[in-house]
Parts: sequence; C-alpha cells; structure tokens
Amino acid sequence: MEAMILSANEESLIKVVRMLPPDEAEKVLVWAQQLTDLGGGQRVEWSDSWSDDDLRDATAASLERFEQQEREGR
Repeated sequence: MEAMILSANEESLIKVVRMLPPDEAEKVLVWAQQLTDLGGGQRVEWSDSWSDDDLRDATAASLERFEQQEREGR
C-alpha cells in the first residue's frame, strides 16, 4: 500500500475535523459528502482566490438556483 501525500490544505482540514467533537465531525463529513454529490464528481482545486471565470460561473449558478426556487415557490 502506498502512502497518500496530502497537501497543506488537506492536512489542515483533517487536523480541524479531528479537533471537533465526534457529533460535529460527523456533521462536517455529511456536509462534505453532500458537496461531493452536488459537484457531480468534478475535481475540486484548492485556491485562496477566485478567477474571473470562477466568479462568473458562481454568479450564473446562483442566479439559476434563485430563479429555480422562485419558479417552485420556495
């Protein structure tokens, strides 16, 4: 079995989750799985900044979601 090499961000995330009480850590893991499901298997790239394309994509997705909720009466 090969050892997995984690980035600094991944190591930081694991450290934070390990510091949480078990029930809170479980909530974080459930939330992370929900994000994975919503992402449809797309790879997540770590970054502290957003490109112009990222901002446009996020804005378009937010507006689409808002309009969908409006149509559904939520």
